[in-house]
Order: sequence, then structure tokens, then C-alpha cells
Amino acid sequence: MEIRVQAIHFDMSESLNDFVVKKAQRLARHYDTITNMDFNLRLVKPETALNKEVVAKVLLPQYELVASKTADTFEEATDLAIEALKSQLEKAKNK
Repeated sequence: MEIRVQAIHFDMSESLNDFVVKKAQRLARHYDTITNMDFNLRLVKPETALNKEVVAKVLLPQYELVASKTADTFEEATDLAIEALKSQLEKAKNK
């Protein structure tokens, strides 16, 4: 499985990258059918309180699941996106 993290409109710190990868690996442990995970972290203009967006894509053999969340921090947005993907994965698993 491949995990790709991309920062858009800002320079990402190593600790933020490690945080996202760690969360993605934790999710992948529970769902062995995941083939690829992409995370796009972006600063939304204008710079207001909720200006950090995470778009997470999970590729399965027969599905592509996407979750987009906005929050005050990238860590919070990542957690919200992972939670949304968990529920989508549960629904896909039950089909």
C-alpha cells in the first residue's frame, strides 16, 4: 500500500507529515483491501479561523472513497477526514 501526502500552498513540517502517515497506517491496518491513500493538505484563502483543508482519497479494488474536511488545524482536519473514511469503508465492506 502506498501513502502519499501533498502540501498545497504551504511548506509542510516533518512532524505534520509523520502525523498524517501514522493515522493513515492505523486506518490501513483495519482494512487490508486498501491499495492506495492520498492526502492533499491545503490552506484555504482568505486566512480565517477554519482555513485548513484535508482531502483524503482511499483506493480500493472496486471503489474510490473521498473525504474532505476543514478545521482550525491540519491535525484536526486529518482526524475528521479519517473518521469519515472509516464510515465509508464500513459501508463499502458491507456491500
